[in-house]
Amino acid sequence: MPASAAAAATRPAAEGVGGNDGATLAGRDHVVVFPLMSKGHMIPLLHFAAALAAHHGDHLRVTLVTTPANLAFARRRLPSSPSVRVVAIPFPAHPQIPPGVESTDALPSQSLFPAFLRATALLREPFAEFLASLPSPPPLVLVSDFFLGFTQRVADDAGVRRLTFNGMSPFSLALCFTLASRRPHVGVEGGAEFHVPGFPDDVRITADEVPDAVIQGGNPDDPVTQFLHDEVRDWDHRSWGVLVNSFAALDGDYAAILESFYHPGSRTWLVGPLFLAAGETPETKKEEDDDPEGCVAWLDERAARPGSVVYVSFGTQAHLPDAQLDELAHGLVDSGHAFLWAIGRSGGEWSPPVDAGGDGKIVRGWVPQRRVLSHPAVGAFVTHAGWNSVLESLAAGRPMLAWPVMAEQAANAKLVADIIGAGVRVVHGGGVVVGRAEVAGKVGRLMDSGEEGRAIRARAEEIREAARAAVGEGGASREALWRLVDELRSSYVVAGDGTAAAASSENGGRGKC
Repeated sequence: MPASAAAAATRPAAEGVGGNDGATLAGRDHVVVFPLMSKGHMIPLLHFAAALAAHHGDHLRVTLVTTPANLAFARRRLPSSPSVRVVAIPFPAHPQIPPGVESTDALPSQSLFPAFLRATALLREPFAEFLASLPSPPPLVLVSDFFLGFTQRVADDAGVRRLTFNGMSPFSLALCFTLASRRPHVGVEGGAEFHVPGFPDDVRITADEVPDAVIQGGNPDDPVTQFLHDEVRDWDHRSWGVLVNSFAALDGDYAAILESFYHPGSRTWLVGPLFLAAGETPETKKEEDDDPEGCVAWLDERAARPGSVVYVSFGTQAHLPDAQLDELAHGLVDSGHAFLWAIGRSGGEWSPPVDAGGDGKIVRGWVPQRRVLSHPAVGAFVTHAGWNSVLESLAAGRPMLAWPVMAEQAANAKLVADIIGAGVRVVHGGGVVVGRAEVAGKVGRLMDSGEEGRAIRARAEEIREAARAAVGEGGASREALWRLVDELRSSYVVAGDGTAAAASSENGGRGKC
C-alpha cells in the first residue's frame, strides 16, 4: 500500500451527529469519550455524552470515538446536537477476529474475548494520531473504558486528563479490588463469613460469594488476567479520577474505599444513573418504542393487576445451561405468577419443558427493557445482576431476584439484597443447578403480600425516588457533573503564552471544591 493510502486508512473519519463543524472555541472545552466496543460498556458512556450535551452543551463539545462497525449504533443513541459528534478510527486486524467483527456481542464465540481485547490494544496508534490531529487547545478530558488502558499513556503524552470508566458500582469495584489485593477469602471455607477489610463492620461475605472476576483474576494463566496485567492495571490506577454510573444515596459510602486504589488525589465521580441524567431524546424514545415482540401490549392486558408480572432477563452475554433453563422455567410456573421472560439468543435452541399458558411469555428478540420495568403490571425482576440492569430496575422501583452468573455480578447481588435491601439473591457456584423450588420460593418472597415482600418493595420504591432526585435540579449527581467540569478546568496551569498544560503537583493540580 502506498504511504499516502496507508495514512488515509488510519485517518479518523468524523461524522457530526448534529452538524458540528469542529470549530475551536476559547479554552479547553472539548470532552473526548472512548468506550470499549461492547454494548454494555458503550451504552452508559453514550448516556454520559448525552448528559453533557443536555446540561453543558452551550459551553462544551463532545466527541465520541468508536470504530466503523459501531458507528451507526452510537449515532442512534446520541442526541441530534451541534455539540456532539462521532469519530470512527479503524479497528485493527487480528488473526483470531473475523473481519468486520468489532464488538463483543458480534463475536462468534465468547472464547474469543481475550483475542478481542488484544485487538483493542492495537488501537493505541490510530487513537494517538486522532488526538494529535485535534486543533489547539487540547481536550479538557478523555473519558475512556478501563479496558482501554493504552488511553492513559496517550492522554499523558498529550497533556490531557483522563477519567477511567469501569461500568461497575463503587461498592462492587471497591469489593473486587479489596478481595483481589488483600485476599481475605483465601483459606476460608465456602459457607463461613468473613469481614471485608476496610469496609464497614456489617459488610461480611462468604467464600461462595466472592465474585467470579476476583477468582478469575487470581489465575495467572487466564488470558483475560494476562491482558489486564499487560495492558491495564499499571495504567488504569494512574487516572485523574473514576467516573461512576451510580449516585451518592445508593453507594456513595464506598467511594473513598475505591479512591484508595488510585493515585493520591484521584476522585470518584458519581454522576448517575446516566440514562436518567441523559434525559429522553427522539433517538432513545424511538428505541424504547421499538417492541417487535409485543411485550408492552402483553403487559397492557395485565395492567388491571398492578405488580402481578415477573420480568426475567439475563442480559445479552450471560449463558445458562439447558438444565438450568429447565429448572427456571418450572420454578416460574410453580410460583403461580405471570412472567415475561426475555431469553434472547443466550437460550440457543432451548425450548421450555413446561407450558405456561397465557400467563407466561418467552421472547427471543429485542425487548425495550426500561419501558418494561416501568410498566405498572411488572412487580419484580429476575436478573443476572449486571450493573446496567440493576440500575434500570432500581430507577423503576422494581425489587430483584439477583442471580449472578459472571464477572462482578455476585458483588452487585450482595449490594442489592444485603446492603440496600431491595431484593433477594441466588448464591451458587461450581456449576450447581438452582432447583425449581428455590426459584419459586424466592420469586414468591418478592411478589407475595407478606411482610418481607412489602418491605423489599417499599425499599425499592425509596431508591427509585432517590435515583430521580439525584439527577434532578440540585441533585447530587447533577451537581457532581458540574463540579467535575469545574475541577477539570482548574487542574490545568495557564502558561505565559496563554496555553494550558496539565499541572504536575502531587494531587494532579486538582482544584478544591
